[in-house]
Amino acid sequence: MSKFSLKINGKLHHVEAESDTPLVWILRENLNLRGTKFGCGINECGACTVKMGDEAVRSCNITVANSVGEDITTVEGLHHEQKDHPLQIAWLENKVPQCGYCQPGMLMTADALLTRNPHPTEEEIVGEMSDVLCRCGTYPRVRNALLQVVKNGGGK
Repeated sequence: MSKFSLKINGKLHHVEAESDTPLVWILRENLNLRGTKFGCGINECGACTVKMGDEAVRSCNITVANSVGEDITTVEGLHHEQKDHPLQIAWLENKVPQCGYCQPGMLMTADALLTRNPHPTEEEIVGEMSDVLCRCGTYPRVRNALLQVVKNGGGK
């Protein structure tokens, strides 16, 4: 076991774990940040997506050791100063959530997209969001929610 310091949602957290422990388990089990879901465990489905810097990353594929020094945002970090994030508002207005399992990964992928590109085209949105598996098929609603956020000025 080793000690690690991680910056998550703007706060420094200290954890003890094996260096090869996937970040998803640190978030869920050590820090009780249960919004990030465990899906496939092989970097395919996207349920475990978090934002690392400006990029969406699969936390099942990133070790705790490789997370040190990174600025990590989970779905819990979208909610700031008692206000819902524009993505969360658009998600609800467009009735995106169905079963909800993919939603944290979808939201974090969308947030990373808007951080890198505040005005993506519809094609860019569809391309980026299709990387997260949604078994309920909410992709058209996700697209509409993102288009709404873009139209209203972006995700910040």
